[in-house]
Formats: sequence, C-alpha cells, structure tokens
Amino acid sequence: MIKPLFVSAVVAVLCLNVLPAIRAQGNKEAINMAREGSEAAKASDWNKAVNAFRKATELDQKWAPNLMAALQQRGAAHMSQQKFKEAAADFTEALKVHPRDAAVHERRAYVEMKLNDFDKALADYSDAIQINPREIRYYQLRSYIYETKGDLKNSMADTDHVLELDKNNAEALSRKERLQKIQTMTANLPGATPIPKSPTHK
Repeated sequence: MIKPLFVSAVVAVLCLNVLPAIRAQGNKEAINMAREGSEAAKASDWNKAVNAFRKATELDQKWAPNLMAALQQRGAAHMSQQKFKEAAADFTEALKVHPRDAAVHERRAYVEMKLNDFDKALADYSDAIQINPREIRYYQLRSYIYETKGDLKNSMADTDHVLELDKNNAEALSRKERLQKIQTMTANLPGATPIPKSPTHK
C-alpha cells in the first residue's frame, strides 16, 4: 500500500535542497536570469523560478541542474495541493533535463498512480529499477501496481526479488502470503488454469 506520508516526505526532502550558488563568470544575461530564479526559489515562487532558470539554461547549459531542481520543487508543490496532472508535467520536464534520475521517475510514478494511469506508473518504476536495481522500494511499489492490475505472476516475481534483497521484509512477506492465498483460491475454481510459479531472480 502507498504510505500516506509519501507526499509530505517528498516535499520536505525537496525543500531541503539548496539551489547551486550563482557564479560570477560566464554569460552575463544567463547569470542575471539564474540570480532571478534563485531569488524566486527562496521565496517559493516556483513559476517565476522555473521560467527564469529555463531562460538561463537556454543561454548557458550549466544552469540545467537549477532548472531541474526548480521543476522538482514546483512538482512537489503541485503534489501537496493534489494537482497531480500539473505535478506529472513538471516531473516530465525535469526528466527531459536529466532522464536518468530514479527519484524523479518515482515521483512521477506516484502522481500517475493518483491519476489511475497504472501503465505509465509501471513504466516509470521499471525505469527507476533499471537505474537503481537495488532500491527495494521500487520493487515494492511495482509489485503493488501489478497486484492492483490482477497480474499476480509479476507481482509475485517483484515480491520474491524484494525478499532476496531483504528476507525479513515485513511488507513483502505479507504480500507473498496474500498472493499465495489468491493463487490457491484461483487454482481451485472449476476450469481454472493454474498460475505458473514466478521465476527465481539470480
């Protein structure tokens, strides 16, 4: 199950991030825009910060990390206001700046789940797993989505993988027991085709 404190935790973590300091050298117009973006970010004016850092980045790519940070901050603010479509759009823009950021894939997957777009959420968690294959949380959440979609085989496969990484994981043990019960009940229905066992991860 998705933990209810997820949104507030994400917002808290993002708000602790400090945007990189403005450097004195380089394109003067870009520096001015970046300074404007930094001031807007300090005031939590994320629309102004995003626009300023976007302009600075267009002038000088070294400001791209600032743009990504501002997009994530605005996305987190949208999440806290339950504006999930807007949050998804900001995380998508952030991933255009840096496609291999597993945490942003996870945040976008979360809002996609809130929008009941489970296929997109699955794709994002799969991308996050490719980037960081030892992060248990990504397998847990993907397993949850598979279970929600009725894909017991893949849900069990992800659950088994979690238990390979952490054999005492309480959530995975609980899900495995639940999935096994569902599989047993399904297999006992008249005319039912037995569900194959999930493959063992090496």
